[in-house]
Amino acid sequence: MAEKKLVFVLSKGLNYPDIARTTLMLAALSANLGIKTTVFCFQDGVEIMVKGALDKEEVKPGVPTIRQRLNEAIEAGVKIYVCSQTLVVRKIKEEDIIDEVEVAGAATFIYLALEADKVICIG
Repeated sequence: MAEKKLVFVLSKGLNYPDIARTTLMLAALSANLGIKTTVFCFQDGVEIMVKGALDKEEVKPGVPTIRQRLNEAIEAGVKIYVCSQTLVVRKIKEEDIIDEVEVAGAATFIYLALEADKVICIG
């Protein structure tokens, strides 16, 4: 049987923490189920991949943080990309992105989407 592949689009960040947490949680779950999983971050989704950005996150008792969900995804082996054009538009330097994340262009997203069994965008 061919390897299953899922791509999650993350375009929301600290402005919609529920969507960011849910996307990262589902990506981690997918990877833990043995599915090759990728998260591609565009627009506000890129902001949570900037070093120190999650230090500003509001913590609510009993609710996992975006940082926790991000760490779970990374530990599960989820491949995470941020859009290079979003970095340019928002004047974010590549070295400001956390080490576990790779910068890639929109063409990479298109190829990932074409190869995936499904592309999932929440919100």
